[in-house]
Amino acid sequence: MSIPQITEFTIRRHANAKSFQRGEAYYEAGAVNAVTQRGHLLQAEVAGTEARPNHVNLSFDDSGLTSANCTCAYNFDGWCKHIVATMLVCARESENIEQRPTLEQLLDRLDRSQTQRLLQELVKEYPPLIEAIDRHVGWMTNPMVEQTTIRLVRRLTIDPAPIRRQVRQIIRDAVRFFEEGCEEDPIAEDLLSVVQTAVDFSERGEGENAIAILEAITFTCVENWDDIADYGAENDEIVGELNQAWCEAILTAELTPEEKVDIQINLEAWQDEWNADFGLVMEALRQGWDYPPLLQVLQGNITERGAWEEDVPDYADDLALIRLKILEGQERYQEYLYLAKAEGQTQQYLTMLGRLGRVEEAIDAAQTQMNSMEEAFALAKTLSEQGALQQALDIAESGLNLPGNCQYELGIWTSDLALELGNSEAALLAIKAAFQVKPSFVDYERMAELAGENWETVKTDLLRIVRTCSGWGAESAKVDIFLHEGLIDDAIAIASELSSYDSELIHRVMNAAIPHNPSWVIANARHRAEKIMDAGKAEYYYYAIEWLKKARTAYLESGKKADWLSYRQNLMQTHARKRKLMGMFQQRDMD
Repeated sequence: MSIPQITEFTIRRHANAKSFQRGEAYYEAGAVNAVTQRGHLLQAEVAGTEARPNHVNLSFDDSGLTSANCTCAYNFDGWCKHIVATMLVCARESENIEQRPTLEQLLDRLDRSQTQRLLQELVKEYPPLIEAIDRHVGWMTNPMVEQTTIRLVRRLTIDPAPIRRQVRQIIRDAVRFFEEGCEEDPIAEDLLSVVQTAVDFSERGEGENAIAILEAITFTCVENWDDIADYGAENDEIVGELNQAWCEAILTAELTPEEKVDIQINLEAWQDEWNADFGLVMEALRQGWDYPPLLQVLQGNITERGAWEEDVPDYADDLALIRLKILEGQERYQEYLYLAKAEGQTQQYLTMLGRLGRVEEAIDAAQTQMNSMEEAFALAKTLSEQGALQQALDIAESGLNLPGNCQYELGIWTSDLALELGNSEAALLAIKAAFQVKPSFVDYERMAELAGENWETVKTDLLRIVRTCSGWGAESAKVDIFLHEGLIDDAIAIASELSSYDSELIHRVMNAAIPHNPSWVIANARHRAEKIMDAGKAEYYYYAIEWLKKARTAYLESGKKADWLSYRQNLMQTHARKRKLMGMFQQRDMD
């Protein structure tokens, strides 16, 4: 069975720009290993920064890809870098995917006794498997057992004792890290991982278990925080995450009035002891889902005050987003739309319309409600996933004229979509919009290809953008483009302002400038080398020698060998007592 056709545009459509860039780097580095296909399932191991590789699973049917999952902790927009890297293997090297038999095909080779022996060997190797087999055998032989078991499992409350021990250990480890001089916060990531456990329970509808975990985390943090507060540890980040997690758990659980009072008393005490602000949680506890203004909104009665009867607090957006997440999980889509509209959550409102297939309604609403690039980008991606590619392009193009902070990502995505639709003019305009905020030589070359016979006109405008742009990383793009166009003086102007930390870039400019302006190379290289030698730091002498080699080449290429030998002699006299430096002079062909 062949895998569905996957294009790079499809991959970009499901991943943000950073994930695609990192995934392509993983692919180029050969990090994707053991790619196998078993029927409708494709699996791969992707080596990363962790000791163990991440496992990617892709499922598909006759109509195309149905799901993509990875064992990494990525939980942001779209596919992770590991999925992207695996998808690129599917798109570029599908012939290298190893075909393996499916589970059904494997089991068909065995008779009854062999199947029993297989299960016995597996249980011997993985003892916990016996519990899963026991459970499934019960379900398969007695459906009523399955129903009873599920109900019993849902009534169970998780044991909080291991959670408390885990949090205490995290805090003890943090104390040790601080005592060893660790400057970075050693506690936030580990604690947030424990909080995520509670969030996972909430997302499965088990709010009571989530609350039990959060009580254990919060209580243990408050009880032990003084141990790390003396080292300057702050609780802002963990309190923010706890606020969100508590709020979701409370709005997911079915709590009695007595339970609500108990939670409120605990939260108030923890606020005072920990100097924390649990205002969001308190409001969720007070309102629940029976708050009159909220009930009105969920029924479609929307007023200017939205879901509030008093002044709207600062955390209103956070509360609205958590409610929307729960409504979506419960498939209460119309109530989701009412609340998103009432609370001004435009991105969520528009994208949900698109995901529900109400494309024309989403486009009409976007004309009056869409106010940012981010909203346009989210809607465009949703429409493209629905197959409404031209509408997605129209929304994306209009988004490039709105305020926002994703112009580069939106521009590149829009350009790719326009090319997919055969609209090279729109592709050029979109990539140019991306180039305006983040110039790169790769995009410069892509525009040269798209512009065709109009390239000279386009190039003039792009060079103007390059000369006026600023920001981190812009120097590399400027140098690449200037050297490509033979604009050596422009490249020299950039390199002259760079520190020696950008030595690789400066060396490239010097190589190009030697036949054009050797005097600049000599002066700049000498200055950088002398600064290192005069400081007398032997560990940096290697870099001084590299600068001097550039100066030497410029001297010789410009017919000034005598001047070089004179300068070299002066250096050796001045620094004669620096033995390591003198040894390097002798070994590095500096005559």
